[in-house]
Amino acid sequence: MDRKGFLRVLGGGVVLAAGLGAVAVWRGAGMPQEATAAWREAGTEQDVRRFALAHALLAPNPHNMQPWIADLGTDGQIGLRLDMQRLLPATDPFGRQILMGAGAFLELLAMAAAARGYRAEIGLFPDGAPGERLDAKRFALVRLIQDAAVAPDPLFANVPSRRTDRRGYDLGRPIGPEDAAALAAAAGGTLRFGLAGATDPRVEAIRAIAREAWRIELATAATMMESMHVLRVGGAEIDRHRDGISITDPLLFTLMKLGMFDRSAAPAIDSAAMRKQVADFDAITAATPGYFWIVSDGNSRAQQIAAGRAFARVALAGVSRGLVMHPNEQSLQEYPEVATQYRAIHALIGAGGTVQMLARVGALPAGTAVAEPAPRRGLPALLGTEKMTG
Repeated sequence: MDRKGFLRVLGGGVVLAAGLGAVAVWRGAGMPQEATAAWREAGTEQDVRRFALAHALLAPNPHNMQPWIADLGTDGQIGLRLDMQRLLPATDPFGRQILMGAGAFLELLAMAAAARGYRAEIGLFPDGAPGERLDAKRFALVRLIQDAAVAPDPLFANVPSRRTDRRGYDLGRPIGPEDAAALAAAAGGTLRFGLAGATDPRVEAIRAIAREAWRIELATAATMMESMHVLRVGGAEIDRHRDGISITDPLLFTLMKLGMFDRSAAPAIDSAAMRKQVADFDAITAATPGYFWIVSDGNSRAQQIAAGRAFARVALAGVSRGLVMHPNEQSLQEYPEVATQYRAIHALIGAGGTVQMLARVGALPAGTAVAEPAPRRGLPALLGTEKMTG
């Protein structure tokens, strides 16, 4: 649901002399441990509401914007709103993807509550559902009720290990029937789950649509700049913001330190930077043994939330199967420039419904290290008790 590895290599043949202290500069490019502390600290919370929220904020969400605000002002309840400064109006003009991220958040919250013996009663849009555009009203009111009949969900143990992995996958490790069955079972029965493996002719068609939708997003100034505005380059920026698109590539970090990386304007689509981005996306698309999708019969706000909850469960089931995933939402977005690809993907896999999620799925090549977790702003920021740069 968020994009990483963006503008990894600008190209241009920059040569760094030893006198520039390149090695010392490059050391500042890496992911700081503090920025990912929320992944390690979630289980330390004692209060059940804080425990549930500390796990919920690890949910996948678009551009890693984490647009959630929690209110603990009433005992036994959690009020949840969207931060209107953390939306994505260019790529997600109607807020469908943002609400899917909210659904994933709610699913992890409910799982965490169950692990402590509480039932999460979730009331959606208690102040009324948003219209065409999202608003600042509560998207959910959650009541936690202690219940001896509540059983922990086995998928919950996988929350700290879930990753969005944007690398190439092992084409020699196909998505088998048992994998497909496990993912479909996790998605549940209220939405339609589909999966195409390497021998399915739809895979190549999906690849073609995904590649073109990605190129359009890069070539469209508004959508490109939406990503540029939330690039976090190098350890200091990543730790200061703990959101957005984290860039740890040493070359790009060094170019930024030298004042040679301009984030105020989008590069031309035929520039070396853009050609590199297209080539990289083509390469990981080719190294994709399968895709899965989640389809709702309609496209109501409640169905968008439900799709996010289903995706969170599918992602956790993937961990159990040794699989990794990477949402490819570009062709599902609703801005005008990508309308042709939107229609094409719906004609291919939508079956008359709304395709809420399309994602790559596969296994990492043998010997490949697991990706590091994405930064998280943490529980104090979620509760408004710690001000962080947005």
